[in-house]
Amino acid sequence: MTQLARRLGTRDAVAIGLGSMIGAGVFAAFGPAAAAVLPAGTAWALLGALAIAAVVAYANATSSAQLAAQYPVAGGTYVYGRERLGDRWGYLAGWGFVVGKTASCAAMALTFAAYAAPPGWERPVAAVAVAALAAVNYRGVTRTARLTRWIVAVVLLALATWTAVVWSGSPALHVAADGGTGAGGSAGADGGWAVAYGVLQGAGLLFFAFAGYARIATMGEEVRDPRRTIPRAILLALGGAVVVYAVVAVTLLAALGIDGVAGTTAPLAAAVEESAWAGVVVRVGAAAASLGALLALVAGIGRTGLAMAREGDLPRWLSAVHPRFRVPHRAEVALAVVVVVLVLTVDLRGAIGFSSFGVLLYYAVANAAAFTQGGTDRLYPRWLQVLGLVACVVLVATLPLPAVLTGVAVFAVGIALRELRLRRPR
Repeated sequence: MTQLARRLGTRDAVAIGLGSMIGAGVFAAFGPAAAAVLPAGTAWALLGALAIAAVVAYANATSSAQLAAQYPVAGGTYVYGRERLGDRWGYLAGWGFVVGKTASCAAMALTFAAYAAPPGWERPVAAVAVAALAAVNYRGVTRTARLTRWIVAVVLLALATWTAVVWSGSPALHVAADGGTGAGGSAGADGGWAVAYGVLQGAGLLFFAFAGYARIATMGEEVRDPRRTIPRAILLALGGAVVVYAVVAVTLLAALGIDGVAGTTAPLAAAVEESAWAGVVVRVGAAAASLGALLALVAGIGRTGLAMAREGDLPRWLSAVHPRFRVPHRAEVALAVVVVVLVLTVDLRGAIGFSSFGVLLYYAVANAAAFTQGGTDRLYPRWLQVLGLVACVVLVATLPLPAVLTGVAVFAVGIALRELRLRRPR
């Protein structure tokens, strides 16, 4: 048999979505996003970027939910693009997801090690983390969902404690006290275009944090009652993540101001640096969040790899499903090997921009595919898909230039590989 087992309910799917979103964004994305919006000189610009990212994520989430309800199989937008737009579009979506999220796996493993490993041991610890979580995924999707629930609980407890510590210190709320200009900025100092560009770039970087809800759709073949469960789980997970990110963003701005958030790679730790025990809580929460994101990423990429292998867009031997555990074990093992090589050899601090490039194009295809649906398969109005498609293209164009150039090059390689495969005699 090559079919996956339907073992996940709504609670499991929501947990996997939250585990994918509440991790990278909270502990990694706010610093780069704040630096991007600095030309605006205002703390409100970061909140604006977060709001834009949330709206784009909502539009994309409704498209993913609508498509997943009609096509409840493994593979996500790779499958939807093939079914609605043609093989090439599906391949582009799948290639972007697998390549971008493989880099994200390495980034999450290195983030975990940065908080949990002694100095000098970061890369070996990251490799061990990848191997351990791949082993959890190998043993079955219910174990993945169960561990994800525990990780999400730890992260939310850590964030709640961190928020209470920051506000108990009665910080001067920079958003209000500085008239909305943050700590030392001057709104619009570099002109209207620079402000708009910075806010959009910040939104593109923050979108990296929201992309986890796609993991629910990519696991559609393992969800019970998918037409009802998948849309509900996607929107519940996204709504929960938006609330958490909004609370964290406001708290960070209250404690550090926009300049302070932009000036550190660990803004949550900087906000409680005067409290040793609170710093430990942040470190534990960051490590758990990174593990949760890595766990869900391995599961999602494995399912997309399975779908692509079934169609011959990746080596067909990756399409095997374990006879006992009912998981794409070869795809997950292959992914783990690649990620271990990356964490041992490559510096992936710039992976957020590259991952956002791939994921935004992935969702652009999803929105275009959902736009073609009609009849009883249509769950949301078409204007949401138009909004999502246009927004994805705009945010891709405003990402940091190195991320855009790298993304274009990687997609060109992917297209070339597919064309060579199609021209090769069978």
